[in-house]
Amino acid sequence: MPRRSDLKKIMLIGSGPIVIGQACEFDYSGTQACKALREEGYAVVLVNSNPATIMTDPETADRTYIEPLTAPLLEQVIAQERPDAILPTMGGQTALNLAVELAKSGALEKYNVELIGAKLEAIEKAEDRKLFKEAMVKIGVGVCPSGLAETMDEAKIIGEEIGSYPLIIRPAFTMGGSGGGIAYNQEEFETISRSGLEASPVSQILIEQSLLGWKEYELEVMRDLADNVVIICSIENIDPMGVHTGDSITVAPAQTLTDKEYQRLRDASIKIIREIGVETGGSNIQFSVNPDNGDVVVIEMNPRVSRSSALASKATGFPIAKFAAKLAVGYRLNEISNDITQKTPASFEPTIDYVVTKVPRFAFEKFPGASETLTTQMKSVGEAMAIGRTFNESFQKALRSLETGRAGWGCDGVASSGGKTRNEKLPTLSQVRSDLRRPHPERIFAIRHAMQLGLDVEEIYELTAIDPWFLNQFKTLLTVEKFIKRTPLPDLTKAQLLAIKQEGFSDRQIAFAAKTDEDTVRATRKALGIVPVYKMVDTCAAEFESLTPYYYSTYETESEVLPSTRRKVMILGGGPNRIGQGIEFDYCCCHASFALQADDYETIMVNSNPETVSTDYDTSDRLYFEPLTKEDVLNIIEAENPDGVIVQFGGQTPLKLAIPLQDYLQQLESSEEESSIKTKIWGTSPDSIDAAEDRERFEQMLRELDIRQPPNGIARSNDEALKIAQNISYPVVVRPSYVLGGRAMEIVYSDADLVRYMTTAVQVEPDHPILIDKFLQNAIEVDVDAVADHTGAAVIGGIMEHIEQAGIHSGDSACSLPTVTLSDAALTTIRDWTFKLAKRLKVIGLMNIQYAIQGDQVYIIEANPRASRTVPFVSKATGARLAQIAVRIMSGKTLTDVGLTEEITPAHISVKEAVLPFNKFPGTDTLLGPEMRSTGEVMGIDTSFGQAYAKAELAAGQQLPLTGTVFISVNDRDKPAVIPIAKEFAAAGFTIVATSGTYSTLSEANIDVTSILKIHEGRPHVGDALKNQDIQIIINSPAGETAQEDDRILRRTALNYKIPTITTIAGAKATIAAICSLKDQDITVKALQDYLTA
Repeated sequence: MPRRSDLKKIMLIGSGPIVIGQACEFDYSGTQACKALREEGYAVVLVNSNPATIMTDPETADRTYIEPLTAPLLEQVIAQERPDAILPTMGGQTALNLAVELAKSGALEKYNVELIGAKLEAIEKAEDRKLFKEAMVKIGVGVCPSGLAETMDEAKIIGEEIGSYPLIIRPAFTMGGSGGGIAYNQEEFETISRSGLEASPVSQILIEQSLLGWKEYELEVMRDLADNVVIICSIENIDPMGVHTGDSITVAPAQTLTDKEYQRLRDASIKIIREIGVETGGSNIQFSVNPDNGDVVVIEMNPRVSRSSALASKATGFPIAKFAAKLAVGYRLNEISNDITQKTPASFEPTIDYVVTKVPRFAFEKFPGASETLTTQMKSVGEAMAIGRTFNESFQKALRSLETGRAGWGCDGVASSGGKTRNEKLPTLSQVRSDLRRPHPERIFAIRHAMQLGLDVEEIYELTAIDPWFLNQFKTLLTVEKFIKRTPLPDLTKAQLLAIKQEGFSDRQIAFAAKTDEDTVRATRKALGIVPVYKMVDTCAAEFESLTPYYYSTYETESEVLPSTRRKVMILGGGPNRIGQGIEFDYCCCHASFALQADDYETIMVNSNPETVSTDYDTSDRLYFEPLTKEDVLNIIEAENPDGVIVQFGGQTPLKLAIPLQDYLQQLESSEEESSIKTKIWGTSPDSIDAAEDRERFEQMLRELDIRQPPNGIARSNDEALKIAQNISYPVVVRPSYVLGGRAMEIVYSDADLVRYMTTAVQVEPDHPILIDKFLQNAIEVDVDAVADHTGAAVIGGIMEHIEQAGIHSGDSACSLPTVTLSDAALTTIRDWTFKLAKRLKVIGLMNIQYAIQGDQVYIIEANPRASRTVPFVSKATGARLAQIAVRIMSGKTLTDVGLTEEITPAHISVKEAVLPFNKFPGTDTLLGPEMRSTGEVMGIDTSFGQAYAKAELAAGQQLPLTGTVFISVNDRDKPAVIPIAKEFAAAGFTIVATSGTYSTLSEANIDVTSILKIHEGRPHVGDALKNQDIQIIINSPAGETAQEDDRILRRTALNYKIPTITTIAGAKATIAAICSLKDQDITVKALQDYLTA
């Protein structure tokens, strides 16, 4: 049946900011859906609050609303745009829940809007734990013994009925297992049940008997209106049940199922998707299989495109989101053609002749106090995927794609992920046994230790419940490693070295085992004629010719790289998402590809992240799904011989490769032999990038240019550090000289504090000095994005004023563009210094500079001649596509050629706010500091600062109260500054309560304030008031040198009860401005296209 002609305009709901459990896989699915629907001639309206996505670019949909994702605002968009239908299955759990809310409130009926893709009934049947269980019983598919509770009393009764711990708690209508977990005793059961009831929007939890130790599988299924069903891919979790699938290492296709078992899962999937009634599009169904007797139970089903759909799409080359969008508008599977083969229809199930492994990436080091044990609540912040001909090859490639310092499964001299290189010390047997019992990010390496200590496969299986088939594969890797360690490198024959590479060993691992260096191994390997070949991901195991060059490397004989004579440019992506390096960099890589394609270059994308738009097969002309390591990137350069390589867009990952790549390319140039490789690194030279990162070189440059920076020094010993700090005078900011995302960065206020930092946080050594800077108290931080060309001309893309003062990582601070409070004199200095630096550093392309302004003085904090995480935000706010402009400049054009000659100052105000994951990490303090912890961002746009900030806060999940009680407790440094803020709150009709010190300050200033006890001063105290919901908003800056225990308990309680907490004076000023603005007028919505053309 052809597409529906009764629909003209379709609205898509995005998934909002990136949070743990819902990452950029929905940018990928939403972008694909927009493209697919517009291809079919529909007008597309998109609503999403996340500026860092390709999906919210003004070109992706016809009308783009960057607005908070709440039902009342979506209703306003519906009233303005009058869409015929809403497609809610592309924006994760957020979009599904909003669609349910709009349907139940009567808004869809009022404006006559149809839900397509999944009807309300199907969404509820799959998401509501009770309805789902009843449906499964009806079709005879096994479910786990369980019960549903909507109150704590019901929960306790069900717990008693099931009768044995551990129990698993799963909240309804949540994603990433939020609020859920595994309870091993009564006390844990009550805590997790309570948090689950609070996390579920319908206050409903499923309590089920634990299937710990059972095997977990997922099937990705699609169905159309004619009831055709295809299974796209089976995925097996290496970790058994009890670890969230997003936190488990997973493999596609499933490796340990017999054909009969696979058919049983397949039949069950088809029954389930029919019974639930998902008429069109993709669904993800999770099963659990008892390894002892083969019993199968279904765990859950997502009636939408999910994280696993992104993985299945990238693993098979089958564009699930694109096809799901076409099915939603009436096509049948057999009417849609597969882009990759262009011969087979979408009803032709993909077949794969390779193995795909996905490994999660964690960020526990950012959350001191949080438990690293993995449970049913997702905690990973990103993932890497790799493809190989065998499980071992793809598994080792995936581990080296993670960028945690590992070169594979051990054999790399690294003691732990992220650790420094040194010889591994083996733990004791009892230590290893407890490491194997408890699921945690390093458990995969604990298995290696166990094997080295002589534990057999059977015993490791007993402790981990990881299938013996996988354990035997790991054992093979250890055998190969021992062989390399025993055989000197020159003695390895071609066949032996080839066999080692086929097991996935990297040159770095071979170098470690053979006690030599990576370059020697590379030279030996190439001398023997052992180079990787590239195979195509073609959805049909090479049965039909494939027309989209999507490659992975392996060690065989025949390469499938299509020859090409066009000018080629290679773009290095950002690898797995992590805190400090997220989707913003992927956004820049995609835009680089779009702009170069428009200028008739052939673009080659190299990346290992399955969630992103950059690894979509049609974002670039060629896609290499490979680890971003020196070895892998050089192999691709040798296979493709591109004109240019771009390293400045993917964040730190490709930047770390800049110098090694440059050295290698220069070696080729200066070698005697005639080299056919003509590749150059485009844009700002690696040397300039190094000059900006190297403290001493940068300082020299600033002195010559007469640019002020805060007093600072480099310390190579503890005594030197104390001397420098006393000279500069406290407070000072200290940090190791070799880190990113503000890792181990702290503000210290005294000698004692500095000594504590040097003994607990870092070891100061001559090779690893620490940087000490004067901390500018109450300074305003400013971020500048600029573009410069090879003639030395530069243009500022945007000047952003941070709302939180200096000392809070720029990635965690809210900021506004244009600036709100800066003087003209300060702005002139900023512009002048930016141009001087761009010229001096010979920047070609993007550059980001951070300044701090204290009083009338401007200071420079740092300069980075590369794409920064604010590029997408600035591009959306001003309408200038900075990444595209920059890449054209890197290809040799000037600013005049690309039509950007002066700074754009928009008439509207845009505010970017960070989204923090503290609710996933109980035990961590919610204070912001110089170490970055946010996972994503949102944007608010309006004509006034108050409204724009209010929208950004609402989009970030902060409901600002318009009336009620404000609790104020600030340290002595902030007391004078809090007086005007308290006066504004009083004028806005708020009641003020404060603890003793702040109380005296405020009453002396004639403000009507009531005193309240601190937590340790007796009852009733402020904690009780929070729990009784007597306080609606908190202003609390940390007391003393370290945040006092009292304040910590206070902030955690506020988080649990969803009470907005502001920990900085600047944040409090912005908040009261937003509250006053909301009291004056309601929030209204307006399309991005209308702001940019105004």
